[in-house]
Amino acid sequence: MRQVSFNVVERSGDSRAETVEVNRLTIAGWAGRDQAAIEHHIAELAALGVKRPSTTPCFYRLGAELLTQAELVDVVGVKSSGEAECVLVQSKAGLLVTVGSDHTDREVEAYGVTVSKQVCPKPVARDAWRFDDLAGHWDRLELRAYAVTNGERRVYQQGSVATLLPAADLLERAPLAPGAAMFCGTLAVQGGIVGMADGDALELELHDPVLNRTLRHAYRVRALPIVE
Repeated sequence: MRQVSFNVVERSGDSRAETVEVNRLTIAGWAGRDQAAIEHHIAELAALGVKRPSTTPCFYRLGAELLTQAELVDVVGVKSSGEAECVLVQSKAGLLVTVGSDHTDREVEAYGVTVSKQVCPKPVARDAWRFDDLAGHWDRLELRAYAVTNGERRVYQQGSVATLLPAADLLERAPLAPGAAMFCGTLAVQGGIVGMADGDALELELHDPVLNRTLRHAYRVRALPIVE
């Protein structure tokens, strides 16, 4: 179980604190709406030795203690990287939406996808929105990620969530009980998947053009040495 505290921003701009005891964490994988886009992401990972999934989408169950709102996370080695995703959290105040990173060890991923996800922290933002405020225009939301390497910032991911399965579809396939959280799938990266070295950072954004607001989170990695 992991306790996370969100600053829930209302449509009006007002906000209130909401603490959630997250007891279940799920990662929706291969959750694209466009089969061609799914194949593109599968090809990206196949280049790293990752086997094709048996079904799409699929749902990976992980330990809730992986969730973190820290700005510095520890990883082992320099072969891990993040992915910007919408994150749903079922709280006592209702379903919340935030932005997070499905940080994954790419070397371990060739051995087993579930294991590769379990060995890395899952950063999420401190701000969140109410799902009910977004449900009517979910497909208008935009995800972005910026990779920061050696002080240089570049676009790593960018696109509409309309390329992914709708949140309502994922919730129908994998309902969220109170205290459950789910990462909702990611976009293809620009320039290929690369590992993050010590001090590298990833900046995440979820933009709502209808209500003209943006959720943001940034974190950097501390790469711990691998002892042979």
